Amino acid sequence: MIGNDLKIELLAPAKNKECAIAAINAGADAVYIGAGSFGARKKAGNSLADIEEIVRYAHKFLVKIYVTVNTIIFEDELPRVEKLIWQLYDAGVDAIIFQDYSIFEMNLPPIALHASTQCNNDSLEKIKFLKDMNVQRVVLPREFSLDEIRNITENVGIETEVFVHGALCVCYSGQCYLSHYIGGRSANRGECAQPCRKKYSLVDEKGNVLIDNQYLLSMKDNNLSLHLKELIIAGVTSLKIEGRLKDKDYVTNIVSFYRKEIDKISKDLRPSVGVIQTDFHPDVNKTFNRGYTDFYFDGKRKKYINPLSPKFMGEKIGKVKLIKGKNLVIDSKHDLIAGDRLAFLDRNNVLSGTTVKTVSKTSIEVLDASAITNGTVLYRNYDSKFSKSLDSADFKRKIPIKIFADNKKIVIKSFENNEIIYNYSEVFETADNLEKAKDTLIKQLSKLGNTEFYASEIHVDASFNLFIPVSKLNEIRRSCINQLSELSQNNYKFQRRNAVNLYPEYPVKDLDYSFNISNSLSKAFYEKCGCNVKEFSPECGENREKILLMKTKHCIRDFAGICLKKSKVTGDLFLLDEYGVKYPLKFDCNKCIMKIEEP
Repeated sequence: MIGNDLKIELLAPAKNKECAIAAINAGADAVYIGAGSFGARKKAGNSLADIEEIVRYAHKFLVKIYVTVNTIIFEDELPRVEKLIWQLYDAGVDAIIFQDYSIFEMNLPPIALHASTQCNNDSLEKIKFLKDMNVQRVVLPREFSLDEIRNITENVGIETEVFVHGALCVCYSGQCYLSHYIGGRSANRGECAQPCRKKYSLVDEKGNVLIDNQYLLSMKDNNLSLHLKELIIAGVTSLKIEGRLKDKDYVTNIVSFYRKEIDKISKDLRPSVGVIQTDFHPDVNKTFNRGYTDFYFDGKRKKYINPLSPKFMGEKIGKVKLIKGKNLVIDSKHDLIAGDRLAFLDRNNVLSGTTVKTVSKTSIEVLDASAITNGTVLYRNYDSKFSKSLDSADFKRKIPIKIFADNKKIVIKSFENNEIIYNYSEVFETADNLEKAKDTLIKQLSKLGNTEFYASEIHVDASFNLFIPVSKLNEIRRSCINQLSELSQNNYKFQRRNAVNLYPEYPVKDLDYSFNISNSLSKAFYEKCGCNVKEFSPECGENREKILLMKTKHCIRDFAGICLKKSKVTGDLFLLDEYGVKYPLKFDCNKCIMKIEEP
């Protein structure tokens, strides 16, 4: 059941100020964004001035702003991180998202803390530990099924955040060292080179090629839009969209889509305020995706990857059944128009593309058909009509206010009883034309223009009989609206953290490189919690033994049809990259996990 007092947060990503404002106007209840450094997307940093501006705009609508400080931290960076967190607190940020436990040993303001999925939040015991550390929220692993999510919400009194849309890391978050191993670019430092989006071959111990040159680690994109009600009933706090590197159009389309889907369940679920005014119709199939999956949501194994391409192929249009020069006849109905772009796999199985020039009743003319053959499957990866509608879409977010007037005062009230009363100090004449005086009052008080408000109700008391000049009404309106906006900002309620650390016992005793300890403060913190720190993170360069580069729910054996539970095909398997490097694969069939080891 969904109670009337239940609130569910729609959390949107933002690369920059433009994306943040777009997300808010499209209906986000919260936005997460990176500061100038220490965010897990190095290319998506923002100045403190921009973050302050975003905060001021967001808080008008009770929209929260979270800032990512979720890289591992090196020793010489500790003072800078502590300073940054204080600066974000002073800027009015609602929470920081962290990975490195060194922050618990810093002198921090009482800002709310959200534990990133990179914190190894993969068990009930670890999440209970975070609650004992006064962490307000935990971001759950993308690998969790609904039952595992429910186990957390029912047994730990902590806010939970679940990814519902966007790119999927093939590896457990924070546990991927492949990029760092190959080229020194650490995912835990916000520098991932995405080797999972490269081609690999699957070979056996004898060198036989079982799968040749495909994108064997490239996950489809996450889409849990059909499971929102289940997540809400399960007690999830926040529904999170991935995409801090995505542009404004992507953010607008995806946020708008999820806003509408949540509102279909109930409009009373919003924790923020403001009516979204737009005539735009979102469509998640029109913007970048690698094909969609609900991943491990139901606890069942599926085909999680798109082996054909890590790029946006788009909507399937149909097969080419006849080619005449640059004119193509397609075997199915379609709504293609001039300017649409088409993607297809060429003779070498490489993703290629062309543009639609003209469309007739029987065929389409394309810019270049040289790589297209009979039987080629066409996909539309740029919808000209949709793109134009998105470019021209106008979004306004407006807070409804109620206005009351009588012979003594004008009262303007918004959400949560924020109220401004203007008591007349002037002496106004009695109106000769009462209806006109009332109409003028209503008209002038309703002119809220570019403010964040709109008049949803105006009530003029039956006893009202004053003539108030237009200039005076305008003055009253401007003064009251400015005061109301300031009042609502001043009344904004922050969630604050009790910064007292009790050092509860950590559920794991011996900590290896996979706990990503990279400085003396995080080491000291773990030791105070009863741990034996055996190794620092690989990024510190102190590990001599071979390490596990990746563990994942995606199983190449299952994808290849040779799952050890169903097939008699045994023997060691390897991933072979484009440079001839062979990565050993290991399979934990009891936990249904695949591991990629260092060569």
